[in-house]
Amino acid sequence: MLAGSIIGLQPRDLTRLEHLLRDNHLPCQDCAGQLQHFYGLFEADRLIAAGGLEPAGACALLRSIVVDRGHRSQRLGAKIVEFLLQKAREQRLEAVYLLTETSESYFEKFGFSALARDRVPEAVGKTRQFESLCPLGACCMGLKLTGDA
Repeated sequence: MLAGSIIGLQPRDLTRLEHLLRDNHLPCQDCAGQLQHFYGLFEADRLIAAGGLEPAGACALLRSIVVDRGHRSQRLGAKIVEFLLQKAREQRLEAVYLLTETSESYFEKFGFSALARDRVPEAVGKTRQFESLCPLGACCMGLKLTGDA
């Protein structure tokens, strides 16, 4: 499979996803339960980039955007983010939120802006990422797509 095709991850890809996330110091504890919401780019049978769009009410959580170190500077992360934001628009979601410790300026390029963690919708705040997996000091960001989010 070429690195150009973003596809939904399958159960056989779980170990690859967890390995890629761990190698990049991102949480992977809840990936098994959220795998159906993850997409990736492969080079042959190697997962080289991935990300998730976890539904949360009328919104979603953009999460775990990751690119293998050997494949950076190829816009693969941007390709994943753009793909997931398009999915969110197709699903007519009101907004997409995320937490990041290191990539605030990166996500600003996609239109995300920082906001107080307590400003996210309740369903987003109840995700494991918000409740326990991401540190309280992580920057919370949001992107309004439609509606009153």
